[in-house]
Amino acid sequence: MLIVILSVLIAVMLAIILSRSLNMMNYVTVFHSVFVALFPVYLLVKGVLPAVFHKSRYLVVDTLGAYEILITGVIFFFAAIYAKGYVACLIKEGELSKANVKLFYLGYNSLLLAMVLAFSSNNLSVLWIFAEITTIVSAVLIVTLNAKENIVAAMKYVFITSTAMLFSFIGLILLFAASKNGSGAATLNWDALLQASHQIQPQLLFFSFVFIFIGFAAKSGIVPFHTWLPPSHSKAASDVSVLLSGSVLNIGIYAILRVYALVAKSSMGHEASMMVLVFGIITVGIASLSMLQKTNLKKLIAYSSVESMGFMLIGIAAGNIFWVLYFVAAHAMVKALLFFSAGIIHRQYGSMSMAEIKGVFRLQPLAALGLIIGSVAIIGTPLFPMFMPKFYIIASLAKASLFSAIILLLFLLIAAGSFVWLILQLVTMQGAAPEPYEIYPSMKIPILALILLLLVFGAYFPLPLSGILAEMVSLLGLGG
Repeated sequence: MLIVILSVLIAVMLAIILSRSLNMMNYVTVFHSVFVALFPVYLLVKGVLPAVFHKSRYLVVDTLGAYEILITGVIFFFAAIYAKGYVACLIKEGELSKANVKLFYLGYNSLLLAMVLAFSSNNLSVLWIFAEITTIVSAVLIVTLNAKENIVAAMKYVFITSTAMLFSFIGLILLFAASKNGSGAATLNWDALLQASHQIQPQLLFFSFVFIFIGFAAKSGIVPFHTWLPPSHSKAASDVSVLLSGSVLNIGIYAILRVYALVAKSSMGHEASMMVLVFGIITVGIASLSMLQKTNLKKLIAYSSVESMGFMLIGIAAGNIFWVLYFVAAHAMVKALLFFSAGIIHRQYGSMSMAEIKGVFRLQPLAALGLIIGSVAIIGTPLFPMFMPKFYIIASLAKASLFSAIILLLFLLIAAGSFVWLILQLVTMQGAAPEPYEIYPSMKIPILALILLLLVFGAYFPLPLSGILAEMVSLLGLGG
């Protein structure tokens, strides 16, 4: 399987390098995304999970890894379709040089492979390596635009996350040493660590978790390591923002969840839970208050990503892993819809300032509809997929700490108020406006598809998905 995956990537890369056609570069990228999305579906249908790539068990696709790869493949697929028209717009406006188009598509496909390998990493040190690779490749995608501020944003992203990831490296060394005490043979293979976790000295296990948490929290934009996220997401091209918010951020939460599963059952499980909860509530609070001050559309959406990452941490601490995992998929779809719509708005007005977005329903009705539906969905409105995870996670938190649940609700209401204000702006801001900007059909298709998916999954919860989520919870050995 690994040979097949690498062979497809090599073929895609060669096609991009040799191609002189923008359309051909896009077509092979769409094909690569479809291949990645179908890969976990094949494994799930065939029932061959966990799929072991090598006897060393460094690379193993289990149910959780397959789920994350599927989400990644779908998001990259929509972004690839969107990119066909969006890249043409960027070139026409002089924001992207034709010389950088190959770099963009090479970076895009490299990031996709790095994501697949990160979610396939059973060995935590291998996961660390691929997580770092995604940082570097993401930074390359951010700087492809002809803007100096993008270079600053990318450098900030690399500096903060890579510096924090050094703490994770130290934590992995500690965990490696601790595993030798427990099992007699040192390892960083996650499945072996999970089996031997009850034998590992609890204090040392918790200490290693703290260090590992710092690095991967920065990767997901958790406060106080979040300062790279808003400028990176707001300055990047909109389809790159989709990849960062809908896929790349998931790596940090994924790694934290894996390592948290090791310490949760130990005598230090309560301390680990409290630490995760505190970081989660602080992150939601800081992000929500920051959203109140934002008049830049993409920065508002970016800060809501920080808020969502914090909410996932709260769900982990509250022990409601089932709905955290569902939230991951729902969040990816909603953020993709919001950033795709924002990309069209930016093409129309040449600005992300909400004060300049006037007459949007006359000029870009689909983008306006996408922003409104995305805003309604992101705040957890009933009949949208983010409602159920928010409801059940808050309920789980209330059982453990009513005070914490009340504080969380207050912050979520503040965040919701920011999106309600956005909706009011879109509906009421009228006046003189330019002529409609010609939007390519390929930029509209993902928005329509995501709106449909949100409506379907908001009204219907498929039983097969429930079984897959329950299987992942059982795999992690965590409750509910």
